[in-house]
Amino acid sequence: MRPLIAALATLAAALAVAACGEKQERTAPGAPQRVNLVLDYLPNPDHAGIYAALRDGQFRQAGLDVKPIVPSDPAAPLKLLATGHADIAISYEPELLLARDRGLPLVAIGALVQEPLTSIMSVGAHGVRSVGALKGKKVGTAGIEYQTKYLQTILRTAHVDPGSVSEINVHFDLVPAMLTKRVGATLGAFWNVEGVQLQRAHKHPWIRRVDQVGVPSYNELIFVARADALRTRGALFRSFLQALAQSHRAVRSDPAKGVDALLAADRNLKRGDTEASVKATLPAFFPRARGKPFGYMDPRQWRAYESWMLRNGLIRRPASPAALTNEFLPGEGL
Repeated sequence: MRPLIAALATLAAALAVAACGEKQERTAPGAPQRVNLVLDYLPNPDHAGIYAALRDGQFRQAGLDVKPIVPSDPAAPLKLLATGHADIAISYEPELLLARDRGLPLVAIGALVQEPLTSIMSVGAHGVRSVGALKGKKVGTAGIEYQTKYLQTILRTAHVDPGSVSEINVHFDLVPAMLTKRVGATLGAFWNVEGVQLQRAHKHPWIRRVDQVGVPSYNELIFVARADALRTRGALFRSFLQALAQSHRAVRSDPAKGVDALLAADRNLKRGDTEASVKATLPAFFPRARGKPFGYMDPRQWRAYESWMLRNGLIRRPASPAALTNEFLPGEGL
């Protein structure tokens, strides 16, 4: 880990009130500092602000040389971070809580997507249109344990016996499994990506976010760092999150900035789908709580979700409040 050399004066940088109510900070950049950022997946609309910051220069202006790394599999980011092969990783709130329960000293330093994207879906004009209608049906999942618990919680909330529903592990072929009628519904696809694509393809999707049907809300995507780095690289994390806040505000004002940056990063993306998904995702990038900065994580919400994980036997002991910190967000912790 390269130590961050920064004058103490940078921690007392001038603040100005930004248009959205966040405090604006300036961290005097020296030579660009390399930041290896492991993504959670291939470039997609959830990364619009990240790629816009790379393309439009917010990271460069903050004195950062950010290198996004596409992981070999969704389980890789936290492993790469824990072993020192990354500086920051994008992961999921439940994955971080599971990792901490295994003893990994990792901490969330900001939320990228504030609310659940994971959804339960069905397609077709004659498909499932309520949780109650899942009784006697097959539901496809990706075989992730905590999503199995999501399904059970959703069914019990709707007074449906979980034993009356067959869970089928379709891995990540969630949409094909629905379209071929292998299953009557799926749990695991994102409403802002697969859901938008199904709507645009006129597949008549029925979509419910998991927190709309019984699962406690949580931050779908978070930025994670090693606990020991919080003491030595705080100025770097602050600059990184400040640059992202600026970039996300710019994308909110002009979504084309995010769309164009994503299309330049991955030529396999389709403009129409990407544009629709970025616009759908924009509200989820920002906290609902008034006056809170980009990246804010609600400790009470984390505790409620953590309690759900404890009740369902997914973790053995509480992880918060040490699992997250808001101190590096724009205007926080000074």
